[in-house]
Amino acid sequence: MTSLLVLIVLVLLAIAIWQLTKIFDLTQVGQRSGNTQVANDNDNKVQGYLMFAFLGFIYLTTILSMYYCGKYPLLDDAASEHGPLLDNLMVVSLVLIFIVQTITQALLHYFAYKYRGKQGQVATYFADNNKLEFIWSAIPAVVLAVLIFYGLFAWSDIMFVDKEDEQDAIIIELYAKQFSWEARYSGTDNVLGKANVRYIEGVNTLGVDLEDPNAQDDKVVTGEFHIPKGKRIIFKLRSQDVLHSAYMPHFRAQMNCVPGMVTMFSFTPTRTTLDMREDADMVAKVDNINKIRQKKSLELVAEGKAPLDPYTFDYLLLCNKICGASHYNMQMKLVVDTPEDFKKWLNEKPTLVKAVKDDAASKAAPTETAPAAETKPTDSTAVAKADSTAVAATTAPKK
Repeated sequence: MTSLLVLIVLVLLAIAIWQLTKIFDLTQVGQRSGNTQVANDNDNKVQGYLMFAFLGFIYLTTILSMYYCGKYPLLDDAASEHGPLLDNLMVVSLVLIFIVQTITQALLHYFAYKYRGKQGQVATYFADNNKLEFIWSAIPAVVLAVLIFYGLFAWSDIMFVDKEDEQDAIIIELYAKQFSWEARYSGTDNVLGKANVRYIEGVNTLGVDLEDPNAQDDKVVTGEFHIPKGKRIIFKLRSQDVLHSAYMPHFRAQMNCVPGMVTMFSFTPTRTTLDMREDADMVAKVDNINKIRQKKSLELVAEGKAPLDPYTFDYLLLCNKICGASHYNMQMKLVVDTPEDFKKWLNEKPTLVKAVKDDAASKAAPTETAPAAETKPTDSTAVAKADSTAVAATTAPKK
């Protein structure tokens, strides 16, 4: 709120200064000779120098941004096999953009000064210049072609899964709905059972066809899901309601979840959660976050509120499409384990078929015991004895 008020004050101050300038100009009408709205040579010269000043401002802002923000890791924390390839493509693109921007901005502002308006100067007219047009068309075309082909190569390498890799891969379905995620593992047969929203009932929130033989060993988890390091993971993505997007930033993975169809993305994790937590850059980042949270906690405690919990790094599955009011909170914890730990964790999870049976049994148990409680025989002798004792006690004469 304070920032908004400061912004409003600055805007109003700028408007006030602008209005004062206009008033000052009006007071000078008739007092200055040569008062005209047409720029003269001196005006154009001043504008040319201002262009150089603005160029210096652009370069100074760039240098300061790199100095103060360059310490934060941007593209060096990829946790998948294809991550470095994608990061390299991004670095090449950023370097090219930086070089082109630096040169073009310098030329733009220099030409604005060199070819500023002068009394009696007339621009040279060119109907066309084939050589110049060839140069400024060929160079961008070649650079863009290299970038596009490099991008296509990276995309093909990421998305193409051959038969051998597919046979050894683990297949996991990520199911999106407002505003949560669920994960379904394909089980020992490594084949997901059929699913349809018409089958959604009770604990079967994914609509799995429980009569499908391939669904008998499927396992569904919520809250968090695990994947093993060094193993190809093939994700099958579905959406129950609106368009979502499965986004796992540290794995450089993103794919839309479209209602009515199944999309796919795959990668091989290379760093466990523990490995990432012990990374020097990540340790520094977490320490910085916790310092900020600790400072905020002191303010909350002073106000009588609960302090913030310390931050611990975790991989996250996020939604990268604005899917509704709680889109910002649509996330699921992702844990990368060693193959041994992953196998142990998965073996502890019940199958969906067993979960449905257990749920049905728990609902049926109270209805079966209720009639027995109603027809339980009573001891009439005890009841009569209790009644007669109560009556005798109430009718006994006082001595």
